[in-house]
Amino acid sequence: MNPTETIATLVATLAAFAAGAALWTLAEYLLHRFAMHELNGKGIMSREHLEHHVHSSWSFSVTHLMSWAGMLLVGFGVWMPLTWWLAGPVPAVALAFGWAAGYFFYEYQHAMAHLRAPSGSYGTWLRHHHFHHHFGHPRANHGVTTNVWDRAFGTCEAPERVRVPRRLALPWLVDADGELLSEHRDDYVLVGSATSDERSAQLDRARAFASVAPLD
Repeated sequence: MNPTETIATLVATLAAFAAGAALWTLAEYLLHRFAMHELNGKGIMSREHLEHHVHSSWSFSVTHLMSWAGMLLVGFGVWMPLTWWLAGPVPAVALAFGWAAGYFFYEYQHAMAHLRAPSGSYGTWLRHHHFHHHFGHPRANHGVTTNVWDRAFGTCEAPERVRVPRRLALPWLVDADGELLSEHRDDYVLVGSATSDERSAQLDRARAFASVAPLD
């Protein structure tokens, strides 16, 4: 293979990898919007996701393994053979790995958004964007890692500050007394009570399964 062919192959490989990652971001949006929220708890994907909305927390569970297996099956069992048929083996493998990389980037960023404070401008934006979805408007901001598809389909919202019910505040957002940390005051405001009784817990669950924001 001469240098020109080598460069062409490298460019095609990188383009296929990027296409796979971009394809995942579209799937991320469509699955989140339609398979998780529009179904209102019907089916395991919607039910598990709306349970996540009830408490707005994150912890590892066996359903994550099921999700990983499903996404890898789609990437290497659907996109790779299809791309192989259309463009050959190298782009096919690169696209499948791009899809997988996009998916695992999403999983990592989503988990970190719930568990850790942001450490840069991208993390700050992602949390602000995502937690408006949780606490402000669950039928907006369906993209987690990007807002490209929300903008394209008219579901992007960017309030100046996200209203966060005190009882659902992320651990990294508040101090030991449950008060908003000063570094987050430009992006968030705490509302309501920090305690939750049985009635408010039932309301939180009902509203989460209706894809409606929690009450203050």
